[in-house]
Amino acid sequence: MHNKLFISVMVLVMFLSCKDPKKEIQNTALEEAKKAIAQSNAVYFESFVKNDSSIFIDRYAKDACIMAPNSVQMCGPDAAANFFRAAYESYGMRNGKFITTAVYGDGIEFVTEEGLWQSFNAKGELFDNGKFLVLWKKTPEGWKMFRDSFSSNRKL
Repeated sequence: MHNKLFISVMVLVMFLSCKDPKKEIQNTALEEAKKAIAQSNAVYFESFVKNDSSIFIDRYAKDACIMAPNSVQMCGPDAAANFFRAAYESYGMRNGKFITTAVYGDGIEFVTEEGLWQSFNAKGELFDNGKFLVLWKKTPEGWKMFRDSFSSNRKL
C-alpha cells in the first residue's frame, strides 16, 4: 500500500515539475518581442525631434495600416511617410512618449501592445495624449508595427 502511494506521489511530482517546451518557447519569444517593441518605441519620437521620417517609417511593416482618429485608415508603403509629414507639418509634433501598459500574445508571429501616448510641440508643451493598441508583426527585418490604432483623450 505504501509503495503504491509513494509511486503515485512520485508520478504526480514528476508530472508537475515537467516543463512544457512549447510554453517555454512562447515565453522566450514574447520576451524577445517585448524587448524589440521597447527598443522601437525608444527611437520612434526621435524622428520628430530630428525631422527624419526614415526613423519613423522603419518602425512600420511595409503592409502596415495607421488608423488615426477622425480620419480614414492609411495603408501600404507610403502610409507611414504620409502620416509622419502630416503630424510634423500640420500638427507640429516635435516629440512624444509611449507608456506600454501590456503586451499580449505568444510572440511567435504577432503580438498586441496596449498603452498610453503623449505628444509635445516645439516648445516641449504637451498638446495631446491618449491611448493606443498596436498589432506588431514579426517580419524578416524584425518586429514592426502592422496595425497602429490610437485615439485622443481630449474632446474635439
